[in-house]
Amino acid sequence: MCAVPIGIQHSHLADVEGHRLLCTCRACYLLFTDHGASHGHYRAVPERYRADTEFALTAAQWDAMGIPVNLAFLFYQSDQGRYVAFYPSPGGATESLLDLTAWNEVVAGDPLLQELVPDLEAVLLHRVDGGFECHLVPIDACYQLVGIVRQYWEGFAGGEDVWQRIDEFFAGIRERGRG
Repeated sequence: MCAVPIGIQHSHLADVEGHRLLCTCRACYLLFTDHGASHGHYRAVPERYRADTEFALTAAQWDAMGIPVNLAFLFYQSDQGRYVAFYPSPGGATESLLDLTAWNEVVAGDPLLQELVPDLEAVLLHRVDGGFECHLVPIDACYQLVGIVRQYWEGFAGGEDVWQRIDEFFAGIRERGRG
């Protein structure tokens, strides 16, 4: 925004109307931490990570949502007035048609999910060993995962390297969620 060079570690703003993320220096980021700044057009992406250890989702609920893979992120998109679901793919973030009834039931039963900041925080779900790992993360973390899949996916099943990097990504998410 201000053209100051930024490093690898930097903050992000969400262009809520444009549905995109902007890399910013810390000073520009801080200008938009107040919800009223820019009338909500640009908003600072929160930096909190939380594990939802009480999260409950059945395989039947997952199937009812129509998500065809074992990794997905969901967030409330304010301009559409509904939750949207995406999953990382070699082609980028792929939108899934989310059955709102099934997801709204999950949200209604989980107070932590109700605390998500619309447009800026997401529920990151990872289906593992017959259950689900659930993290509440900044939206930019989800797109970091999308980048990992895009960059390292090989062949039909992804290859060993991409799955190792996905495991490392989730280890980092777990660690940040503990703090």
